[in-house]
Amino acid sequence: MRAGAARRAGRPDIGEAPEGVGGELFRELARMVAALAEVQGLRSFTLPYPGYAQRALDRTVMHCLDVGETPPRSLPELWEWCRTRPAGDPLFAVPASLITPGATLVHSVGRIPTRSCLEVASHGPDGGVAADARVLLDDLEARCGTGERYWQCRRFLACHPVVHQRDRFGLGWSKAVWSRVKDLYGPLPESLLVDGVFLCCASCGLPALPRDGAVPVPGPSATDADIWCEGEECPRDAPPKLIREPDQAWILRRSLRTFLALPHRTEEAARDALDRAGIDHEALSGPLSAYRLRDTGPGIVDIQVYDRLQPALLAAHLTDSAPLTDRTLVVVPDALVGRNGYRKAFTDALPTLLRDRLVLTTPVDLVPDLGRARREEKDDA
Repeated sequence: MRAGAARRAGRPDIGEAPEGVGGELFRELARMVAALAEVQGLRSFTLPYPGYAQRALDRTVMHCLDVGETPPRSLPELWEWCRTRPAGDPLFAVPASLITPGATLVHSVGRIPTRSCLEVASHGPDGGVAADARVLLDDLEARCGTGERYWQCRRFLACHPVVHQRDRFGLGWSKAVWSRVKDLYGPLPESLLVDGVFLCCASCGLPALPRDGAVPVPGPSATDADIWCEGEECPRDAPPKLIREPDQAWILRRSLRTFLALPHRTEEAARDALDRAGIDHEALSGPLSAYRLRDTGPGIVDIQVYDRLQPALLAAHLTDSAPLTDRTLVVVPDALVGRNGYRKAFTDALPTLLRDRLVLTTPVDLVPDLGRARREEKDDA
């Protein structure tokens, strides 16, 4: 038995499909949605469909016929199903212990893959969308040559999911940095434009759309506008940024927006907490945002930073991929841990042997939890 399989023994896993054909189909549809969003305009599904999309449609039709459900007649209709039918729908019946029952694969407003979709699509041996982000960063690191250059470029990507031509003269950009990262950006998609204007969330910097389809009017009332953004969880305490010349702007690839830029605020907060406490740390290769702590006692202690909506899938990812250090503190945004059921779902999805070694925490609780971990090590000794 391989190490990952041994560690997850006794734990339900969507990759092993204990939830049945419906759950397996839900994962296949997640991968289809994620792939289709990258290679084809979301509003123009034309025949012949890509092979993976046709296979997903055929499989959905067969499953519907097996369970007595009227099947979708086309890829556009299947896309609409992914927008309206959640994981808990009887058609899929994915256990709530694996995926939040209300999670859909296509967002009702953005009409693009949801964060939950990308997390489901990233689950499994090949790592899916999250693995794509890691491959892109590995390639960037190889091209940079030195660690300092790489971290300059990585920070630029994390801080600038959307860039505009005029920003190149106002943000103190380094030409050397831009020359290394510009291939990771592409033109703004037309599907995210509203009356020729592109919106960015004031909190996460990711693409945004007004729920009523109208561009918000600048002014005090703009803070109350009902806005959707790719971050999905952001507070609406400031109006979105408007880009009125979208043809002069570029957007970071979706995998890096979701798995690098989105967790960046949590990563910075965690590093700040360690710096204030005088705890030295060094960046690790492998996971997207990981650090090894120095002088924390006899054991090896790492931290890994994530912003994932599905706690059971995060636990499964860590179970299969986390290095076997003495302890890893898994840092997620405070708002997620404060959500009812998040911590329990994460813990329940871990094998018993890993529950003391993978500690869920937040930037606020990171240093206190590290202190408790040290005391437990001393007591065990």
